[in-house]
Amino acid sequence: MITSTRRVTADKPEVRISFSLDDPSELRDAEEQFPSFPDLEQRLQPVLPCQSLKESVQVYRDHCKMAREFHQVKTEIALLEDRKRELMAELAEDERVTLEIARLEEEFRLLTEENRTLVTVYTERTQQLATLRVTNQKRQGSS
Repeated sequence: MITSTRRVTADKPEVRISFSLDDPSELRDAEEQFPSFPDLEQRLQPVLPCQSLKESVQVYRDHCKMAREFHQVKTEIALLEDRKRELMAELAEDERVTLEIARLEEEFRLLTEENRTLVTVYTERTQQLATLRVTNQKRQGSS
């Protein structure tokens, strides 16, 4: 284990930093004891407590808890925003499909109407042709 003690300024107490290159559990303990919150602004980072004051330690723990909750909420918001984008894309696609369906239904209606008209004209012309043939046969028979 490597330990270093430094005094930042004459009026501040010494700061002791300890770490080990061999035992990862000590490093994990230090990380758990003083967690890092990279998504928090620097001014919102929890300030290390004064270990001799219970209130300071409690405030630090509460602050860390709120920072973890903030991170969780921020993550949930990001996931919900992603889901919102997916749903908006699906909605846009559904609207495009709905417009295409409406266009195809209108085209079908027009073609059906045109088909009925053509069938009616065909039937009328077939009847006219039959009438003309009968008339033509009567003329040929009387001549």
